[in-house]
Amino acid sequence: MVRTFGGRLLAVARRFVHKEEDAQDIVQSAYLSAFRGLEQFEGNSRLSTWLHRIVVNTALMRIRSRLRKPEASIYVLLPAFQGDGHHVQQFSDWNAPADQLLERKETRATVRACIEQLPEHYRTVLLLRDIEELSTQEVAEILTMTPTAVKVRLHRARQALSTLLRRQYAALR
Repeated sequence: MVRTFGGRLLAVARRFVHKEEDAQDIVQSAYLSAFRGLEQFEGNSRLSTWLHRIVVNTALMRIRSRLRKPEASIYVLLPAFQGDGHHVQQFSDWNAPADQLLERKETRATVRACIEQLPEHYRTVLLLRDIEELSTQEVAEILTMTPTAVKVRLHRARQALSTLLRRQYAALR
């Protein structure tokens, strides 16, 4: 089981935490939880899906324990607007289609690095909604927030990620 699913589960854990050691701890804890709860596995889903969910829940429990710390401000990463509603900073046109950009290894690495720069509260919501593809309601229940708060954080996280990506690509020019 470890050989079969370990790499994929470690990749899932890495999306939620900064340190490799933390990701490994999450996967190890998830395996222990799975072993203890094996009798509860009903077989209604694939074993890999069940383990994936346990890793996500274990990572979220770790993040929740850290959420008691003061929240980092995201406002410096949000776009600025002029009085007439137009963006202060003009955006350059990304000529390549998004699917071609995402296929490139360096672009994926850049996006991951920018996601890692987001404050933890925002990064968690972005990962759950956009990477793990959970519904707003599911994210709200997991993080014990209202769906409206999830939507606001997700919107701000996406805006901040866009700002970070624009900065990154502007620096490469």
